[in-house]
Amino acid sequence: MTCGKRGYFITFEGADGCGKTTQIGLVQEYFNKKNIETITTREPGGSELGVHLRKILLHYDKPVSNVAETFLYLADRAQHIEYKIKPALQDGKIVLCDRHTDSTLAYQGYGRNQDLEKIKYLNSIATMGILPDLTIVFDIETEIAQKRLNGEKDRLEAEGIEFHKKLRQGYLDIAKKEPKRVKIINANQSIDNVLADTIKVIEEFLNV
Repeated sequence: MTCGKRGYFITFEGADGCGKTTQIGLVQEYFNKKNIETITTREPGGSELGVHLRKILLHYDKPVSNVAETFLYLADRAQHIEYKIKPALQDGKIVLCDRHTDSTLAYQGYGRNQDLEKIKYLNSIATMGILPDLTIVFDIETEIAQKRLNGEKDRLEAEGIEFHKKLRQGYLDIAKKEPKRVKIINANQSIDNVLADTIKVIEEFLNV
């Protein structure tokens, strides 16, 4: 079954190591059991073009200017919205997205110290007015998140701990400014407890 005339757009956000990717998979299973049509996607890399941009953004081993980095994310987002997210919403599906506009605010705005208002404006162009209906931020202590990042780190994961502390504060600031849309989940808990809190937020939002 679908969720109505227009689907719902739910984004999952948080610093690297917060566990959001695990949670989005578990939430997908939750919806599958209820026979509710959903798609799971991600940024960067949610479109065919985005797959190539993701490789550049996360694994390019030469210097990248902060402005160029921002525009690469925006290009990925514009393509993603046009060819995947908008059609799914028009079909009445629930879209679960691993990172979206708030990641650009947190990483390129708070983390890279770029102008937040300019990033918001550029995000509005890239998204063509399609905004998340609900955003779940998985908040975790920076030191704990860093310990979870095992193995080879990508370009952003490898940034210093001060960078990641700024990201965390950025997400908390975003949630404070938009409490109706953005909900904070304590991600320091076990996976099961985090999932229970996440499902509760989603059920309250969907009124089910």
